[in-house]
Amino acid sequence: METAISFGVWSLVPLIFALITAFWTRSAIFSLFSGSLIGVMMMGYNPDATMWGLDPAGGLVKLIAASLDGEFIRISVIIIFIGILFELFKRAGVLVAFANKFSKTGTSPKKVKFTTWLMGFFIVDDYFSPLMTGPIMRPLTDKARVSREKLAFILDSTTASVCVLVPFMSWGAYLGGLIAKEGGPVNGASEAIALFAASIPYNIYPMLLIFFTMLIALEIIPDYGFMRKAETRAREEGKVLRDGAIPMVSDEGGDIFEQQQDKAYLFWDFGLPIIIVFGTVIVSYLIFGSLLILEAFIMAVIYLGSSLYIKKYVKDFSDLTEIGVVGAKSVMSAIIITALAYCINTVTKGLGAAEFIMSFSESFMTPSLLVASTFFITAVISFCTGTSWGAFALMIPFVLPIAYGFSGGVAHDPIVYKALAAVVGGGIFGDHSSPVSDTSVLASVGAGSDHMDHVITQLPYALMVGAGTIALYLVI
Repeated sequence: METAISFGVWSLVPLIFALITAFWTRSAIFSLFSGSLIGVMMMGYNPDATMWGLDPAGGLVKLIAASLDGEFIRISVIIIFIGILFELFKRAGVLVAFANKFSKTGTSPKKVKFTTWLMGFFIVDDYFSPLMTGPIMRPLTDKARVSREKLAFILDSTTASVCVLVPFMSWGAYLGGLIAKEGGPVNGASEAIALFAASIPYNIYPMLLIFFTMLIALEIIPDYGFMRKAETRAREEGKVLRDGAIPMVSDEGGDIFEQQQDKAYLFWDFGLPIIIVFGTVIVSYLIFGSLLILEAFIMAVIYLGSSLYIKKYVKDFSDLTEIGVVGAKSVMSAIIITALAYCINTVTKGLGAAEFIMSFSESFMTPSLLVASTFFITAVISFCTGTSWGAFALMIPFVLPIAYGFSGGVAHDPIVYKALAAVVGGGIFGDHSSPVSDTSVLASVGAGSDHMDHVITQLPYALMVGAGTIALYLVI
């Protein structure tokens, strides 16, 4: 959905309305739908329409058609199979057995939070990491009375922020392509990726965020703000979710600690499915150069479903089908929120919000303010659009020529490293903190938290790390 009209500052209205209503109502679905509807009405004025020139129904149909592409379908199917796999884990009784076994070694809140943080370094993928780590650690964090909001924060903080520090993964290839496209002193993809790798030591935000999250997990830095309230509720009342919360993965299938089998096979029905998932992803990357995440979860579901059927843990194929239906239903809110996030991203793009922010901020691009301004502007664009990759595509062609000008046309110069790192770090800020970011949504899915509770509790932490990043960029 594109529009030829320049909306200027009004291009921010749908997102601002969505953010305000989200914080006010704590309903991600209502706020995202409302923002999308306002954007549709702004873009879809039609003098021939019957409602005073407005056609909201027709506009919504066009918005959905333009937004929900093959990538959305792929993510949705991944989420569905994760819901099914989790239900199969519950029927096998392995989540209870795993939590009980782990608790014998001392399941302290610090230990499970730090373990969750560590797992972010072993699963280097912004989609796969929260979707795999969350279901594994959720029974342990629940038992240790760690709030779902805290689990979602740790998952969200160790996904994209870890990915951008590894130059040979998909993020490095994408950024290298954007850098190479600008040409200048950089010739070819190899030089572009080398330039991106050289900028990593200056990428302050993700490194500071990872370190900050570790200190929070180890309780060296005490919780504050909304997160403190959530953690107090979990520890004192045993409520890992607030009253009235709508978790992205529902507990319709029952409490996992009430679903036990006489004998739970931890290796065969828990360890091996996880090995299948990890193995498929790793092998596919080594052989094909891509991560076959969906195929990995499908294979794990087929294996575990067959295993439970052979062991008579499911009565018949109807029972197995019912498990699949319950698993799919448990993640429906996640899929709806993901769809609405895609829709409002299309709206903000169609209204030209990113272009307005860039044009408004051109005057700040001076040598002394270039790096800090770049981080701030990219962070705002990424937060508003919910996509770091989109922010990269907008800002690298805008910032790199300026940085090359300040460096005298030299690529490997500190000012170029810093400017490039500021673009990447600013994109990660929005990717990490925006309620319309797909990775934020997936962190809520992995943690089984209410999405707006996740956003509200982690935003003060992201803002603190972001402010610290700007301060450091002003002095280095």
